[in-house]
Parts: sequence; structure tokens; C-alpha cells
Amino acid sequence: MLVLSRRKNESIMIGDSIEVTVVSVDGDVVRIGIKAPRDIDVHRKEIYTAIQEENKEASHIKHDLSAIVSLLGKTDKDKYE
Repeated sequence: MLVLSRRKNESIMIGDSIEVTVVSVDGDVVRIGIKAPRDIDVHRKEIYTAIQEENKEASHIKHDLSAIVSLLGKTDKDKYE
């Protein structure tokens, strides 16, 4: 992990397109601003983790659906995926 010190209104760059700026510091709370291209998702870690878990569960459901379709004897599974 890279650890950097920054003051209010100072930034760091990640690659050529992501800028992270310290917006404010109030006690042990630091507010940061992130400028990134629209095609890059930016989430708090707990939200990112929840999304990953939901995607994992959804992939199991898709797999289960494929198994059910197979058991029903359907030959064109692509219609159901």
C-alpha cells in the first residue's frame, strides 16, 4: 500500500485520468473528491463488496436456471440465459 500525505485542496493522480483531492479534514474524518472518467465505477468499499456479493449470487441463479432448463429437456438454452 502506498501511503501519501496531502493537505486540504491537494491531490494525487492515479494513472492519467483519476484525480483524488482532499476536500476537508475535520478531526478523524477526511472528505475526498474523486474525478474519474464516467466509464470507471467509483464506490465506497462496503458498496463495492455488496455489489460483488450480489453478482456472485446472481451467477449462481443463472447457473441453476441453466440446469433447470436442461432438466426440462429444452435444446435451445440460449433463449433462457
